Amino acid sequence: MELEGFAGPKVVQPLTPEALATFNAAQARTGVIYISRIPPGMRPAKVRHLMSAHGEVGRVYLQQEDAKRAYLRRKYTSTKKPHFTEGWVEFKDKTVARSVAEMLNAQPIGGKKGTRWRDDVWTMKYLPKFKWNMLTEQIAHEAAIHTAKLRIELAQSKTEQHDYLKNVELARVLDKRNEKRKEKGLGPVELKRPAESSKEEEPRKRLKHTDDTQLDSVLGSIF
Repeated sequence: MELEGFAGPKVVQPLTPEALATFNAAQARTGVIYISRIPPGMRPAKVRHLMSAHGEVGRVYLQQEDAKRAYLRRKYTSTKKPHFTEGWVEFKDKTVARSVAEMLNAQPIGGKKGTRWRDDVWTMKYLPKFKWNMLTEQIAHEAAIHTAKLRIELAQSKTEQHDYLKNVELARVLDKRNEKRKEKGLGPVELKRPAESSKEEEPRKRLKHTDDTQLDSVLGSIF
């Protein structure tokens, strides 16, 4: 993530073999817990603060709610701040992570009387053999799939818009032709439409097959 106020390329120095071995050993000792529900309004800094009371915390990641749900919430409620649905917390010691998950799961968050989340309940689980790089890979994979779906939806929207404009132009030409035929005392010309529904279903099947093939092609180019 870019640091605020940072300009220019970020230089990353390669690790020495000794530093790499130390880093890998530290990563092997870490443990990750999964929080399946984040109380409304709780932010990553608050989760880190609460978890730090039980052990040394590494990284914290909270998943924001769906974009459509966030839009509706901001539109129909007075709460404008982002909400988070689930989260992952990395502890420097996996033994501590396991103990924290077993101790806090299904327990009230607590705190001083009158605090916002005093009566909320933790729902968490220790993830054995789960490391932080697995989480980042999963997030990147989901983001790539989401981008691929957006590309297909934009392509479909562009095609539908092109067909709509084509039909509008065809209707305009047809109206002009009918006006001339009316002046000559002739009947109007009508557009020919297929009478059987099976003829309409066939293009839909081909379009669905094309969409699936296009999605596979996009995903294949990404991965």
